[in-house]
Amino acid sequence: MNFIIGSANEAKIRATKNVVLQYFPEAKFSSADIGSGVSNQPYGDDETRLGAINRAFKASSLNGSAIGIGLEGGVRLLDEKLYICNWGALILPDGTRFTAAGAQIPLPENIAVEIKKGKELGPVIEKYYGGEGLRHKEGAMGLLTNGTVNRDELFSHILHLLIGQWQYSISERS
Repeated sequence: MNFIIGSANEAKIRATKNVVLQYFPEAKFSSADIGSGVSNQPYGDDETRLGAINRAFKASSLNGSAIGIGLEGGVRLLDEKLYICNWGALILPDGTRFTAAGAQIPLPENIAVEIKKGKELGPVIEKYYGGEGLRHKEGAMGLLTNGTVNRDELFSHILHLLIGQWQYSISERS
């Protein structure tokens, strides 16, 4: 079983491999630096979800027998507070699509102000907390939860939801 991850982001690749291997120990992986087809900083669940779907479709189209995985992080407005949001998509070779969302937490106001000005979350977080490549490591989620939930874990949860839906769909057809 071949999986193509529609990203070059190390956290997304790690999470996908770790979760998929729990269900499919013989799985083979590749990744492709695929654009999401949405804003660099997706805003709202709709745009963030679409980014994940686009990544998964583009990944699966690279090899007709591969399963495409797309993961996308964004922000959404709820009760005038800006929250982190994350979405995932899994596309089977026949085009069947599954989507799922992950945990959401509010951003501190000083960071939310920067995002509302049109900046991307990753660089803003790096500016405020120091360090480089945080989106490939703990990410904003890891920093804002004091390390209790990192980006890998966030995407792992979404991947479990995607695979669970896929397995449920198989059991429903039997």
